[in-house]
Amino acid sequence: MRATARVLVYSDDAGTREQVRLAAGRQPAADLPPVEFVECATLPAVLTQLDAGGIDACVLDGEAVPAGGMGVCRQIKDEIFRCPPVLLLMGRPQDAWLATWSRADAAVTLPVDPVEFPDALAGVLRSRLSSSAA
Repeated sequence: MRATARVLVYSDDAGTREQVRLAAGRQPAADLPPVEFVECATLPAVLTQLDAGGIDACVLDGEAVPAGGMGVCRQIKDEIFRCPPVLLLMGRPQDAWLATWSRADAAVTLPVDPVEFPDALAGVLRSRLSSSAA
C-alpha cells in the first residue's frame, strides 16, 4: 500500500475545506492509506497542482466562486491527462444532473456529512489507487 493518498480540495471557503478535512479524518477507510490534503482556493492553484501530478483524487466545491466546482470538473476532465477522480460537493440534491454533466465520479451534498462523505471519498480513492496499482 502507498504511504499516503493525496487529495486536492478546492473551495473558495476555508470553512468548507475544513469540513472536508474533518469529515475525512486521517484515513477515510481502513483499506486505504492515510490522506494528505492539498488545499486550493482558486482555479489557477487547482490547475497548477494537477499539472504537477501526484494527486489521487479531487474534491471540488460546486458552490465555489467565481469558478464553480462543476465547471472546474468539466474543464479538468477535458484538459488533464489521466485526470484523478472527482468528488463533487453540491448545494442541493436536485443538482445531481449537473454533477453528471460535469463528469464527476461521485457527488455529495453540502454541508459535508461526516458519515456520507468519507464513504464517497473512499470510493473515488479506491478507483484511482486500484487502477494505478495494476
